[in-house]
Amino acid sequence: MIGFGRGNRGSGRRSVVAQHRLVWHAAGLLLAYPDAGQGERLGVVEDILGHLPPNSRDQLAETCRFLRGCDEYVAATQYVETFDLRRRSTLYLTYWTAGDTRNRGREILSFADAYRGAGVEPPKSESADHLTVVLEFAACVDPEAGSKLLSAHRVPLETIWSALTDSNSPYAPVLAAVCGTLPSVSNQDVLRAQHLAASGPPAEAVGLELFTLTVPPRREGVT
Repeated sequence: MIGFGRGNRGSGRRSVVAQHRLVWHAAGLLLAYPDAGQGERLGVVEDILGHLPPNSRDQLAETCRFLRGCDEYVAATQYVETFDLRRRSTLYLTYWTAGDTRNRGREILSFADAYRGAGVEPPKSESADHLTVVLEFAACVDPEAGSKLLSAHRVPLETIWSALTDSNSPYAPVLAAVCGTLPSVSNQDVLRAQHLAASGPPAEAVGLELFTLTVPPRREGVT
């Protein structure tokens, strides 16, 4: 009976991790720039939805339905307005922890080092700290290391989610689903998120060149 109990808990843990990986995979695909590969990505998401628990399934399905029914040009324009032109909802995670300071390059490098530590090279078409890259890594390469990266940036993720919710963005449910896979926030985390949303990230204009690496494919000429 004792051995069965331990095995059951282990099996349950593996099941939870598997579900989290599916959420991360679907979320990363939904947060990709809406290019010519959008239809294929949404097809993968739709296949994943049937394997998720109701809460995360409904959250991701909401965004998936929006993108499936949205004109490609309209979706692309809204994506740029949401994630590229609004600092409050940028998907570059080190922006929230280092801002425009000389520390940002070092923090981006820590993401790349985590990928290399898991035996893969950082992608070359997007920055290593972009949320889509972290989600793909967590889903497809190393869920433990990926979960640690996401959990370490839980406050920025909460801040992005809040900004998307405030603007009634169709992407808000995706951030809700991602946050739902992470440990619960503490009162201190909530206060930090509120402070970050109100004051913004650290600022120190040093002419730091953007460190670009990774996925999914993005349009030319947008930084």
